[in-house]
Amino acid sequence: MSIWWSLHLRREAASVPLARRLLLGTMETAGVDPDVSYDLSVALSEACANAVEHGGNRGHGGGSEAYRVTAYLDGEKCRIEVADSGPGFLGERPSRAVASVYAEDGRGLHLIQELADHVHIGNKPGRAGAVVSFDKILKWRKDAPLMAV
Repeated sequence: MSIWWSLHLRREAASVPLARRLLLGTMETAGVDPDVSYDLSVALSEACANAVEHGGNRGHGGGSEAYRVTAYLDGEKCRIEVADSGPGFLGERPSRAVASVYAEDGRGLHLIQELADHVHIGNKPGRAGAVVSFDKILKWRKDAPLMAV
């Protein structure tokens, strides 16, 4: 069985836990192992927080006040994509470098890379906006109602 959903969210801090709770509820209902669900929910929270903070050009005449989250649970894999309409990643693609232990931010993309099995970070083709997508192989509870066959 496949499950997918897509949200269009305002670039507000309150949207981050909303997306996270929807993902956790979907995975719990489907019977995904709680450790896998937790890892993906943290990665989703980081991607959403980046879209909220960097996903537009407030005060600069561009960008959007919304971003999109799409999640697919299909067979043995969950794939999540967070896309915004901001300036995108300027210059080179973000590296795996970790922010200083004293920095207050800059760890989100690194966390996503550590928690997911495959990560793609880039810009929307031909348009402004960043896209962060990641996937993880699912593990299922023994009593999972929607477990992959």
